[in-house]
Amino acid sequence: MLRRLHRAIRPGLPEARDGAALEIVPMRRRHVRQVVAIEERIFPRPWSPALYLSELASPASRAYLVALVDGAVVGYTGSMLVAGEGHVTTIGVAPEWQRRGIGIKLLYRLVCELRDRGAKALTLEVRMSNTGAQILYRRFGFVPAGVRKNYYPEVNEDGLVMWAYDVDTRSYLERLAEISRQIGLPPPGADGVPGGGP
Repeated sequence: MLRRLHRAIRPGLPEARDGAALEIVPMRRRHVRQVVAIEERIFPRPWSPALYLSELASPASRAYLVALVDGAVVGYTGSMLVAGEGHVTTIGVAPEWQRRGIGIKLLYRLVCELRDRGAKALTLEVRMSNTGAQILYRRFGFVPAGVRKNYYPEVNEDGLVMWAYDVDTRSYLERLAEISRQIGLPPPGADGVPGGGP
């Protein structure tokens, strides 16, 4: 179940305050407390620490990343991978760090990771009213594929199911390379960024 990015991202804002660099790394147990603290601020039904720890205990089929500034978690994302299909399960950015391009950078790195692990298609759910997040997902090739009625019961809202197909192709790799240029990150396969093949 993908929750939504809290707000849309506006390009051109600085990525961090006071010159601090943004770093995206695999989520570890030590990050969970800070991730849950963000969850509690941005989602009506936050995940528990136990749920995150359970996800991290399955590294073969799960990928979770955090965005750090000066060692503090400012955003996170995660997914599961089953039979060549990657399901983006969550993405969130602390309110004071929103609108700085952190969400798109997290999604970019997650998609590269899923490609590297053999994903051929990606899916997610998003609130019907969250058009800002839907615009972001469309940049990554996600298209609407269905509706899940009352998927978000805590806010009494349907979930839009979106899919990105053929993410293992050369044309999708070119899409990711273009996104990397737009957001100022290395392209897939460069400088330790996964997802460079085929």
